[in-house]
Formats: sequence, structure tokens, C-alpha cells
Amino acid sequence: MATYVIGDVQGGYTPLRQLLEIIAYDARRDTLWFVGDLVNRGQESLAVLRFVMGLGAGAVTVLGNHDLHLLAVAAHAERQKPGDTLQEILQAPDRDQLIDWLRNQPLLHYDPGFDCYMIHAGLPPQWTPAQAVALATEVETQLRAADYRDYFHHMYGNQPEQWHDDLAGWDRLRFITNCFTRLRYCDAGGRLALKEKGRPGSQPATLLPWFKVPGRRSAEASILFGHWSTLGAVSEHNVISLDCGCVWGGQLVAYCLDTTRFYQVECEGALRPGQGD
Repeated sequence: MATYVIGDVQGGYTPLRQLLEIIAYDARRDTLWFVGDLVNRGQESLAVLRFVMGLGAGAVTVLGNHDLHLLAVAAHAERQKPGDTLQEILQAPDRDQLIDWLRNQPLLHYDPGFDCYMIHAGLPPQWTPAQAVALATEVETQLRAADYRDYFHHMYGNQPEQWHDDLAGWDRLRFITNCFTRLRYCDAGGRLALKEKGRPGSQPATLLPWFKVPGRRSAEASILFGHWSTLGAVSEHNVISLDCGCVWGGQLVAYCLDTTRFYQVECEGALRPGQGD
């Protein structure tokens, strides 16, 4: 019996199955956690969604930016972008069931047994773990509401750049969403730099990876995340990153919470660097 945390799959059902063979995954005893971005860019997003949804209580996933993009397209709040590979899902006979299931997944998962948090991207330095849980719930509540489509019409954008407790309305929900699903770098004051995507060392000197900001209020919490393919698998500052760029021809990675061991499978890749986020 083991729990495995898996990096950004992004429509890579074939490497996912290969990775599950490597870890000798047994659905009767093992649990899979996914750090988000189940879909898009790869060519097998429909198969990935069906597989993870079909695991029921045997899987936990948090929402990533590509998952939210699929939901926005399905809600007719956004058009597909060049390079998107979502059409098979949107035309599937079980489309509505898949979309409703995805829309009801969380932005943050906390497990008291392992005493760790799983998110897709990052946390700004001002947030405590308890605050992050509460703020994730605000967006999750909106996503599950009857008028959830309104959210997707206001989700996109890089503003506001900095957290204030008095942020309200769509600005508040957009900032929360950007942290959980897009954040890589910010400055020492917590101002988000959402356009920076390169590996550490490529950013302007005023910016830091979110998990290296001095005084980060979540520094004592164990956090698992993905989203940052140029960062790769990292275990430092009490965080573990798991996006190793499968969709770019890198690796799909799993981390066993019980043994603290990494596993990986090589991927052929669907994109060249610079084609997508």
C-alpha cells in the first residue's frame, strides 16, 4: 500500500501507463495524487481524464492552469489557443460528465497523515498554510456554484500583482487562482512575476522562486507542486517539485510519499520549448 504523487501529465496517457508499470501500481492498494495539468498539449487528454476520474477515491488531483483553460473553453468563456489539444474531450459523448468532475476538483489538497500540501504552482510569501486552504476554498466554491461560468469570464489576466487582505471580487479570485495555478517567481515583497518561466538563474535579480523568498509564511509546511518544467525535480526548502517536462520530451515523474523515492519514465514529447506554458 503506497501513495504516489505524479507530475504534470498534460495529455500523456502512454507515459503515464508506463510510469505506473515501473512503480508496480496496484489500484486495489495504492493511491495516486496528481499535481494538476492532467490535460492539453499532449494527444491523449481524453484518455487521461477518463482514467483518473475512473479511479474514484483511489486518486486525488488538484487543478492546474491547463485544466482551468479546458473548463473555460467548455464554458464558452475562452477560445482554444494554438497548440491546444482539447477538441477530443469537447466532442466526447461523456464530455459533460468529465467537465463536471474536473470542475469539482480542488486547488489545494492537504493530507493530515503525511502532513503535506499539494498544489499545482505556488504560494505567495504572505500566506500561511491555513490561509492558503481558506483562499483555495473561495475559488473552489465559485467553481462549484450554479453561476460558475461567470468566473471564467474574469479568470484571465496578470492583475493584481500583489496580495492585500482587502482584495475583493474578481480581483481577489483572480489573484488566488494565479498563485495556485501559474506562480513561479515573485519579488521579496510577494509581487507576482507571472511572465517569467525560465529555470532559476535566468530571471531578473529582483526576483526569486516563490519557495525561496525569505520569511515565506508557509516555509514550515511540506508542499508538493508541479507546473515548472524548467525547474525539474527539486527537493529543497521543504518543497518537492514534480514537473520534469514530459510534454517537452523530458520525463514523467512519480514520488512515493511512503518511501521518499522518485521514479521516472522518459517521454517523447509533443512540443518544443517556447510553444506553450
